[in-house]
Amino acid sequence: MSAMTSRLRLALWALVALAAVAATLLFFVTRPGPESGGIGGGSYALVDQRGNPVDQSMLVGQPSLLFFGYTHCPDVCPTTMGEMAGWFADLGDEAENLKAFFVTVDPERDTPEILNGYVSWVSDRVTGVTGKPEEIAKMVKAWKVLGEKVPGEGSDYTMNHTASVFLVNAQGGFEGTIAYQEDATTALAKIRKLLGKSA
Repeated sequence: MSAMTSRLRLALWALVALAAVAATLLFFVTRPGPESGGIGGGSYALVDQRGNPVDQSMLVGQPSLLFFGYTHCPDVCPTTMGEMAGWFADLGDEAENLKAFFVTVDPERDTPEILNGYVSWVSDRVTGVTGKPEEIAKMVKAWKVLGEKVPGEGSDYTMNHTASVFLVNAQGGFEGTIAYQEDATTALAKIRKLLGKSA
């Protein structure tokens, strides 16, 4: 690979990361307030990484972390999943009732098998979620996140998506977000606050 090709590839990945951060900022600027119904809710029929059917009820019954990404993501998703592994490790027994969901915005490539390998190293409480594109679209719309295809070379593509982790209470309601690469101390404080509300 020539130096020019390497520089071009690095520049493209930097643009993808910038687009993800921009998508997150757009979410905060345009997200609806309580008077317009807030975010979350909706109904959708999906499957987890073991092929078991899941729907909107997966977010009810325990506090949860909810992240929308895709397994081919070059930086935002692996970084966030690594941070999530750290949060679970730091919280220890405090996170006994905390679950997490990695919902793909790229169901064309992210099969249950691929998702299983991707999320299983983080924690046994992280569930990968995929399904038919139209059902994923319903959940993406319900949570007011961005998940759009960005064409690349040939048939290759990346996905522009919201980079924040959503904090979800035990009733399945939105409680806030953890920003991409937010300070670990701040992130843990937010999770502990979520756990306290759900106790």
